[in-house]
Amino acid sequence: MNQPLPKSAFDAPTPDVVPAAPESKRRLLAGLVVALVLLVTAIGATMAWRALQQRSDAAEALLPPPTPPPAIEPLEVKQIAPEAAREINATVPFTKDPVPAAKPFHIKGEGVSVERAVDCMASAIFYEAGAETVDGQKAVAQVIINRVRHPAYPNSVCGVVYQGSTRTTGCQFSFTCDGSMRRVPSASYWTNLRKLARSMLTGTVYKPVGLATHYHTDWVVPVWSAKLDKIRAEGTHLFFRWTGWWGTPPAFRSGWAGSEPQVSKLAILSPSHAQTLAGEVAMDAGAPPIDMTGLIPAVAGKPVYANAAGDFLIFLIDRRSDPGGLPGQALAACGNGPYCKVMMWTDPAVVPRTLPIEDGQLSKLAFSFLRNASSGYEKALWNCDLFKRPDPAQCMKPRVALSGGGGGSAAIVDRTAQIAPGAPVAGRPRDNTANLLPADPEDTPEATVKAPPVPAPDRNAERRRPGG
Repeated sequence: MNQPLPKSAFDAPTPDVVPAAPESKRRLLAGLVVALVLLVTAIGATMAWRALQQRSDAAEALLPPPTPPPAIEPLEVKQIAPEAAREINATVPFTKDPVPAAKPFHIKGEGVSVERAVDCMASAIFYEAGAETVDGQKAVAQVIINRVRHPAYPNSVCGVVYQGSTRTTGCQFSFTCDGSMRRVPSASYWTNLRKLARSMLTGTVYKPVGLATHYHTDWVVPVWSAKLDKIRAEGTHLFFRWTGWWGTPPAFRSGWAGSEPQVSKLAILSPSHAQTLAGEVAMDAGAPPIDMTGLIPAVAGKPVYANAAGDFLIFLIDRRSDPGGLPGQALAACGNGPYCKVMMWTDPAVVPRTLPIEDGQLSKLAFSFLRNASSGYEKALWNCDLFKRPDPAQCMKPRVALSGGGGGSAAIVDRTAQIAPGAPVAGRPRDNTANLLPADPEDTPEATVKAPPVPAPDRNAERRRPGG
């Protein structure tokens, strides 16, 4: 028979007590307290450092410059062939010193002066960087802003851009005195240029060019290029800053004047410059006026054909169109789409109406633009038999036209891009139609010129390609 075990001391009831917190919890709590203290200390130290830095910058800005501002040299280039100029420019090394970014520039207020500043900036972007990418255009705009802030230059946007424009030589931006302003952008492109200009004047900073105050295309050699710090290559432009103290942040101490002078040459594009204020004299007064009857259209119209996706666009342009403005027309037509192919012809008889595009039509292609954001590619090319370009790299290379197939659009392969307009692109389905749709029946070549049918290409004939 089983007997119950005797009760032991362990079986006795124990009083209710609060158990002690485990050691791990105590350590965790202590760690959180320490982290909080360190965070507060770090924030306080950062704020104190910034306050000291601001006081130091303010004190440094009050110090007198060590020397007078450097003299501004007139724009003068050495008479050297483009290829030789590139070789010389390549021998100039980039600076190894830091390249600090410029501070944001904010033009304040509204009214005539602000609109004049925007239009002066837009004109500089168009005439100086119309063939560049958006980054290239921002880089040029940043140089203008840097000059406005530098004591060596006028402290207004128009004063910087049109400095020396009353002279036939010695102007700071060549377009202001060499007759380039006889060509004008389209209304839509001008609107886009003004948007970019306003953005740069209200806080946008293009950091890669730092505090650059000079630039030039890589196929010329200005007399001043060897005297400055070379800091950046952007597209076909090389960017420079002053050497020594005058190229450092404390030197950029000037503020915007708050008013902008009138530039009579801009009156055709800018209502604010067409307006003369009481007692005002235009800064380019005395300069030869632009012949209004001889204006050359820089870009022209809307696409005459497009694919169903709207990212393959065909234009008919005037043979007299300014070649430098064609990339702007392409960018305006493409918008912000991740993929876009633009092709332009000057001869209405060979403008493609169906796909694939034939070899004979490709041989007459005047200009092409391709953007493929998924691969970071953006390229403009000209038919240099039609539009002379100072940079051979901008000329079209031989093309290969393949027969369409697989339900895609025209299988047009540009050897510099290796991308066909019908190829799948991230965020864009393959275009399964082989037809081009008239963008506007009134804009088609048939509506403007009675074009004969395009003859079938002779496959046995020698294939001629632009730039071949």
